[in-house]
Amino acid sequence: MVKKITVQTLKKYKQQNEKFSALTAYDCYTAKYIDQAGVDIILVGDSLAMVALGYENTNSVSIEEMGIFTKAVARGVSHAMVVADMPFLSYHVNIDSAVQNCGMMIKNGANAVKIEGGSDYIISVIRRLVQVGIPVMGHLGFTPQFLNTLGGYKIQGKSKEAADEILTQAKQLEEAGVFSIVLEMVPEECGKYITENLSIPTISCGAGRFCDAQVLVSDDVFGKFPEFKPKFARKYGDMQSLIFECAKQYNDDVKSGRFPAGDEIFSM
Repeated sequence: MVKKITVQTLKKYKQQNEKFSALTAYDCYTAKYIDQAGVDIILVGDSLAMVALGYENTNSVSIEEMGIFTKAVARGVSHAMVVADMPFLSYHVNIDSAVQNCGMMIKNGANAVKIEGGSDYIISVIRRLVQVGIPVMGHLGFTPQFLNTLGGYKIQGKSKEAADEILTQAKQLEEAGVFSIVLEMVPEECGKYITENLSIPTISCGAGRFCDAQVLVSDDVFGKFPEFKPKFARKYGDMQSLIFECAKQYNDDVKSGRFPAGDEIFSM
């Protein structure tokens, strides 16, 4: 019987200084294969807005769309913790609607939710979610849902003062009850500094080598999304070429009469 990754598992990893991994997934069978590979956390990222739905940025995806993909991923997973990214405006309006929307993701099969930011309002949302039994993953540094106010895809925490500000927010998130924090696009020194000063795990998304875990978008890892490749994303495969070549060979075989073959048909 496969043992499920839980909040307590991640806490133990931190205490034992044991690294763990996270990848995004958006469909049942990609999630299943990632799960079978032993990845600890599968994030149903709002990155699906771009890599799965073709939107311009993550702010375009709706709570209803995230719910559909979360259900699909959860059906394919038995080992990993499934974390649902809460999309733009799904937890910003008021605490009651935040609880309702996050609760819907748990009902859809997620084991936890991820929300961005560290403002006083976000802290109050996190406290309430934890009170009603919804585990929360935090997200600091570059926060994509704040793209327009940040002025683009810019590295955060580049000075000691900026790193201290992120650490202050991280400690507030920790106190509010998050079980881990994603640190996105911050200098490695900043990631190390924050990691060493928290008792909960940090998850690097372009935050260097010294965080407790790493997370990447699976489409970057598999080489499936060609439009943009972050500096911190390592490409392990070339699915773009594989899909293209398979589709091209199929097209050629159909048009030349090579498909179907004799062993691919039914006879009377």
